[in-house]
Amino acid sequence: MDRIGIFCSASQTIDDVYFQKTKELGIWMGEQGKTLVYGGANMGLMECVAQTVKQGGGNIIGVVPSKLEENEKVSLLPDKFLHTRNLSDRKDIMLEESDVMIALPGGIGTLDEVFHVMASASIGYHSKKIIFYNINGFYNELLTILKMFEDKQFTRHKLSHYYDVANNFNELKNLIK
Repeated sequence: MDRIGIFCSASQTIDDVYFQKTKELGIWMGEQGKTLVYGGANMGLMECVAQTVKQGGGNIIGVVPSKLEENEKVSLLPDKFLHTRNLSDRKDIMLEESDVMIALPGGIGTLDEVFHVMASASIGYHSKKIIFYNINGFYNELLTILKMFEDKQFTRHKLSHYYDVANNFNELKNLIK
């Protein structure tokens, strides 16, 4: 899996542990010659992962919606830019351009992206899983809610068919391989 799509926070004010774990992933991706496919913003974990992938020697594809450009929030780091009209287009293009999808900690935008990947897989548009990088248990409550959907039979299939969970970096690397 050479092209890794990453969904993550654009916040600068989150705990430093998330930046440290993101740097670890980005450096590894660069050293392994992986290509980062991400949202193209110059803020938060998005810029952090792009910087470290670039430092490690990897390639970067930024999938940039027009509002990001209008607000001058676009990273200068991508080797290739794919421009989109909106966030919906960005999700579809990121999914198409990636071999695997990882959800680093993030907010409502990240959740939107995660659910897009899972919902489109559940009806057969693709067979890619999302990997929750569960840094410091960030996704524990969400994973509990997903299990509750299954337990109450609000899903046709086990939702775990559409995602994996990595609780540490070694687990994440093993899931990517």
